[in-house]
Amino acid sequence: MDQNAKKQREQKEYQEYVKAVTPVHNLWMNMTKAFVTGGVICMIGQGILNYCKVAGLDKEISASWCAVILVFLSALLTGLNIYPRIAKWGGAGALVPITGFANSVAAPAIEYKKEGQVMGIGCKIFTIAGPVILYGTVISWALGLVWWIGSFL
Repeated sequence: MDQNAKKQREQKEYQEYVKAVTPVHNLWMNMTKAFVTGGVICMIGQGILNYCKVAGLDKEISASWCAVILVFLSALLTGLNIYPRIAKWGGAGALVPITGFANSVAAPAIEYKKEGQVMGIGCKIFTIAGPVILYGTVISWALGLVWWIGSFL
């Protein structure tokens, strides 16, 4: 009996500890922050597109410039340790767009630069991007093959 009571008391203490250290999240606030963060990133992208249009660039070139500038800004802000703070505040709103992918490529390279150019940056830069690049390359090759075979039919 004594052993059983001790076990129940320990379990109750553990449950209280877990409850005390588990962060409480406000779902509506998190969704609002993600919406605002993603919206601001998209507004910046739309601003870049509008500027390119005013500059006389066509739609495809404008889209390319928009992507390049957003990726550059994301990598730069990651290097300055600003983008992680934006992502922490905005959650999925900062991690879903193209800027989140650029952040996920740049962050491991920055984190492991102390291990050297090859074993640090060279190896770790593809931790997240590697599977995405591989999947994109294989799927695009497979779809191209299907399209090529379909062109003979």
